[in-house]
Amino acid sequence: MPFLQIHLVLDDLEPERVEAACTETGAIAVTLRDAGDEPILEPAPGATPLWPRVLLSALYPAGFDPAELTLRLRGLLGAPALEVQSELLADRHWEREWLKDFRPMRFGRRLWICPGGQAPPLQAGDPEPLIVWLDPGLAFGTGTHPTTALCLEWLDGATLQGRTVLDVGCGSGVLAIAALRLGARSALAVDIDPQALIATRENAARNAVEAQITVRAAEVGLGPAADVVLANILAEPLIALAPRLGAATRRGGSLVLSGLLAAQAEAVASACGPWFDMEPPREREGWVGLVGRRR
Repeated sequence: MPFLQIHLVLDDLEPERVEAACTETGAIAVTLRDAGDEPILEPAPGATPLWPRVLLSALYPAGFDPAELTLRLRGLLGAPALEVQSELLADRHWEREWLKDFRPMRFGRRLWICPGGQAPPLQAGDPEPLIVWLDPGLAFGTGTHPTTALCLEWLDGATLQGRTVLDVGCGSGVLAIAALRLGARSALAVDIDPQALIATRENAARNAVEAQITVRAAEVGLGPAADVVLANILAEPLIALAPRLGAATRRGGSLVLSGLLAAQAEAVASACGPWFDMEPPREREGWVGLVGRRR
């Protein structure tokens, strides 16, 4: 049985009000997307940024009349000129449908990030794969973004056996979990987003490393100094956190940073300079990864 999906550009309407109106009229799912082409590269920490023009899509069960639904939404929102487009969608396995473009990805020689049910496409002579099983979810971080890829490639080439890891801004937990799969002894994963903590715990259990990882809110603290500190966040918080990252890294330990644009690399490296000897930046698609050794 088909579903009804509607689309409307919000313009001056508040997203929360429109989402609430859709839910009140029977929507079973609501999504927000960029109605133009204006990516948001660096929102404020903890913010939920939206684009200048937002496209809202809402999914309804079969049987809803588009014209009647449009009238109800106009009334609820006090927007008599609201334009609503609609389409019928065939029934599908929706919880897996949005994963169709997510494929196994290789980082370095042996590290793979794979969605559930998809084995890595190994070639003759490839080393034995180390797999992190991960599906896209509410928290950021699957390896598809250049900043995450830069960190994962560094992890694949590092000596992690028996080392302790701190993942600051853990998102999905992909970096901490990958470090454990690559031989790290233990990991502490922290984030300011409760959804990230939930996702990290779930992903750790899925990869059978839950006994080796501690997951907690960032405000609790960064814990004892670790051998490897990973922070794939944004340039502004990285600069602000530099003293704490210095204190959180053992002497001789490694600091791995990403989430910054090429133009921001110098400022971040300079902020970390009092504690770390920084290596030249590594760049991918305009994004940069930085590595430093604690003095």
